[in-house]
Amino acid sequence: MRRAIAVHRTGEWPDAEAVDTVTLSYLDRHRRRIRLVAGSGEAFLLDLARAQHLANGDGLALEGGGFIRVHAAAEAVIEIAADSAADLLRIAWHLGNRHLPVQVTEDRLRVRDDHVIAAMVEQIGGRISRQQAPFDPEAGAYAGAAHDSAHDQAHG
Repeated sequence: MRRAIAVHRTGEWPDAEAVDTVTLSYLDRHRRRIRLVAGSGEAFLLDLARAQHLANGDGLALEGGGFIRVHAAAEAVIEIAADSAADLLRIAWHLGNRHLPVQVTEDRLRVRDDHVIAAMVEQIGGRISRQQAPFDPEAGAYAGAAHDSAHDQAHG
C-alpha cells in the first residue's frame, strides 16, 4: 500500500508530479493516520507525524515519490452576504464569537450548513444561500505553521 508521509501546501509542490487525487470533506481533512482511497480507487495510508489540516490543493508526498492532490469535497454550506462590508464584518464577529470555522472570500462568508446559524445570520441582517460547495475555512491565528520538518532544514 502506498504511504503519504508529508503535506506540502498549495503552490509549494510540483503539480506535474501528482499521480492521483483524494477528495475529502472538511471534517475528513484533519488527520494524522488513516487509510484513504484515492480517485483511482487505490487505497493508501496517510501517515503523518502529527494531525494536520489538509486544504484544497495541498499535495500529499508519497514515500516512493510523487504526490496525491487533495480536493475539498462539495458539502452542504451556507454562503452569507450582506448589504455592506460593515454588516458582513458584524456577522463575521458573531460567527467568530461562536467559534465556528468560517471560509472568507472577497465579499462573502461560508459556513457549514446549520439551521440555527442560518436563522441568526438572517436575524442580524445577512442574506443566506444554501449550496453544495467545497468548504475550506481559515486555519485560525493559533493554528501555527503546519509543514514538514524537512522543510525547515532545507531553509537552514
